[in-house]
Amino acid sequence: MRRRTAPLLTCLLAVPALALAPMSGSKVGDTLGLTGIKSGEKLDVTVVKVVDPARAGQYETPSAGNRFVAVQFKLKNTGTVVYKDSPSNGATVIDKDGQRFSESFNDSTAGPSFPGSVTISPGKTALGFITFEVPRASRIVGVQFAMDSGFSDDVGEWQVP
Repeated sequence: MRRRTAPLLTCLLAVPALALAPMSGSKVGDTLGLTGIKSGEKLDVTVVKVVDPARAGQYETPSAGNRFVAVQFKLKNTGTVVYKDSPSNGATVIDKDGQRFSESFNDSTAGPSFPGSVTISPGKTALGFITFEVPRASRIVGVQFAMDSGFSDDVGEWQVP
């Protein structure tokens, strides 16, 4: 019986390299075209800006050792059907160690937040902030967004300088 360990070894060595590889070349300010699960669902998604640290709203404070980071998204419906979703469900921020953080359900003073749900007709746009609570020591290096509350396989990634 003949063994083929070289291809397996190559694959095992490549996995850590892929995990440490830089994200896509898209950066804050770039627009990415994403598709949803349903036929006709398409958005042009722009990460307009990242506010880090973001100040909390009047009645909110981050947990001890944490801070808020606010990301402003612009969603333009380029599809043929009405898009209805909760954008915050499909958004995450990523730190230099690869940890991912979901929405904190808090508002910040960075600007108006997305409501719980948005409805965007074809050709129309929605703009809003999503606020994340992250450890004070984490350095945010990326933002991800996927349509359909994060269930779409088409995921946009932006580098944060």
